[in-house]
Amino acid sequence: MNRRHMLIGAGGLLALGGAAGWMAMRQRQAAASYREAMQALRADLPLQPRDHDLIRHATLAANGHNTQPWLFSVALGEITIQPDFSRRTPVVDPDDHHLYASLGCAAENLALAAAARGQGGELVFDDHGDGRIVFAHQPTEPQESPLFAAIPHRQSTRAVYDGRPVSAADLQSLADAAAIPGIDMVLITERPQLDRVRDLVIAGNCAQMADPEFIRELKAWLRFNPGQALRTGDGLYSAASGNPALPDWLGPRAFDLVFTAKGENNKYAEQLRSSVGVAVFVGQQDDREHWMRAGRACQRFALQATALGLKCAFVNQPVEVASLRPELAALVGLPGRRPNIVLRFGYGPALPYAPRRPVEAVIRAT
Repeated sequence: MNRRHMLIGAGGLLALGGAAGWMAMRQRQAAASYREAMQALRADLPLQPRDHDLIRHATLAANGHNTQPWLFSVALGEITIQPDFSRRTPVVDPDDHHLYASLGCAAENLALAAAARGQGGELVFDDHGDGRIVFAHQPTEPQESPLFAAIPHRQSTRAVYDGRPVSAADLQSLADAAAIPGIDMVLITERPQLDRVRDLVIAGNCAQMADPEFIRELKAWLRFNPGQALRTGDGLYSAASGNPALPDWLGPRAFDLVFTAKGENNKYAEQLRSSVGVAVFVGQQDDREHWMRAGRACQRFALQATALGLKCAFVNQPVEVASLRPELAALVGLPGRRPNIVLRFGYGPALPYAPRRPVEAVIRAT
């Protein structure tokens, strides 16, 4: 990616070496600051949390492109989550399906965290207006759970897994955790079916990579180094996908050189070969509430997977490319329905955590 062709003297070499050393030192400092910030963000929930603390745990949820498309408002005994349409991704998510699924993920984290600290309640989707989620809570007996304990540790791990099988008991615990009314979750663990999912992912990736607007939107949410990720507090941080950190000026140029359909197809094929299974979440209806419910089910699945030492990552191309949805629905035995989320899982490495915006930035004054 570095194709400089020039003649430089000894003095120039020394200067270049010094600049490179300075840049490397700055990158190390930024990486250390980033790790400290992520540790603080994922600090234990106080035994008597403020609403601020509960919202911090809610924001650790999975969400599309790490756009964090949510706003929280607080009233006595009530926390409301509403969509932040300024953080839409209209190319990959034109009907805001992923946006509402992301709200569901955050809502599930919120409910689990509150219940663990003796503030139980119900999540109610208000389909009027913008489609918000209201969590009314009241004092209850604390109900800590493995899912709650996993909240600070869950991550979307976009890496090659090791292919080790998952026991039948653990597969059942994943299915049990993901049981949300209105959502069917189908586990695919047999290799012929997994290969069909791979083919759909690659077909979807080819379609998306051929769309310049998709590339433009994706690139806008990429964060190429820890300093940039800290400044924005959002987006797809390169190190969280196992990619090297690059300076602000170099990252976009390197992306243009190496981001190809063939390369991405090979990457997804390898990742799916290494995965022990795929979970597909399908709403019983195709509306905003069921998109939100699919997010809740997905978040619970991912938290249970984390509690079991498993890693997960989204491979949503077959649901993002509308023409592929019928084939995926038929594959999981639910023809005529709209699949909502595709999640691969297996045993794999831990990667750096994705950034989050400060809690103050996502709380709306009332």
